[in-house]
Amino acid sequence: MNRFEWMNAQTVLQAAEAAATTVADAMIRRSGEPLTENAILLKAGGLDLLDLMKENLVTPRRLVNLRGAAGLDDIVEEKNGTLRIGSLVTLARLAENPIVRQRYTALAEAAGASASPQIRHVATLGGNLLQRPRCWYFRSSHHHCARKGGESCYAFGGENQYHAIFDHQGCAIVHPSTAATALVALGARIELTMASDIKREVLLEEFFRLPEIDIHRENDLKPGEIVTAIVLLPMAATIRSVHLKQGEKDSFDWPIADVAVALNLTPNGTCQNASIVLGAAAPVPHRAKAAEAALTGRQVNGETARVAGHAAIVGAAPLTRNAYKLPIFETLVRRAVLAAARGT
Repeated sequence: MNRFEWMNAQTVLQAAEAAATTVADAMIRRSGEPLTENAILLKAGGLDLLDLMKENLVTPRRLVNLRGAAGLDDIVEEKNGTLRIGSLVTLARLAENPIVRQRYTALAEAAGASASPQIRHVATLGGNLLQRPRCWYFRSSHHHCARKGGESCYAFGGENQYHAIFDHQGCAIVHPSTAATALVALGARIELTMASDIKREVLLEEFFRLPEIDIHRENDLKPGEIVTAIVLLPMAATIRSVHLKQGEKDSFDWPIADVAVALNLTPNGTCQNASIVLGAAAPVPHRAKAAEAALTGRQVNGETARVAGHAAIVGAAPLTRNAYKLPIFETLVRRAVLAAARGT
């Protein structure tokens, strides 16, 4: 790891003014060119950033520490019932918060099952959403892949058992954030603040970027912007949500598949509308619209859940080593739909 300067930002505006480079921009270079050593980057929890630095995938001149900026670690329920979650709220606090557990159950389940207890007490929600892909070719300093400014995605002809089965035009990463799977299903919005104190708030689902739109970035974060909050609108009492994940082992391993489901049900169990999102399936959290349509207007039972599970994988294009994900996603969707209908 190279030497770097350290700055403790006292306010969000000070941090935004100081850090004018995104991690994605700092990692992009042409083949044969050295990495930039002039980048000034933000650090929240720092787990992902320090990993990238230790592997010499990013070599910043200065890190700007966000920990001292007031208000970013608050969870606030506003008068209209909207819940604002500061970007520095840890995954552990998120999983334990009573409002999140009761109203936004899928998010509490996703946060509580992420990583290990030690990491959950350090990792922040903002950092979790902005972490870079876990693809081993992207994380290797010996492979200059397309996402880092190279000319090809090595996963297509290589070890791709954990890679995407949807929307992998030019790059086969899967989005690394489990919390994002739940947040997209819950219709979350993301608040971004610039040094001029100008804020923009966008639907989280629209914040993420597919490779066909921008192969170098997973999101629309602009230089000088800071993620300051995640905003969750009030949820009707008839909406129930669930998050399930499947790993190779029952531990803090990365999921090979995860699913978030939010159902709006009538008293007799008919689905008024549904949100079904697949994680570890595509370069962004993947909305299973065919599965949502299969449930809408129908009573949720074993048969309709089975149909939704099958519909969720229609259109998938597995690579040479990851077709095993198809029955896993089909099963997880069916189980999550039935669990949401039961309210468990």
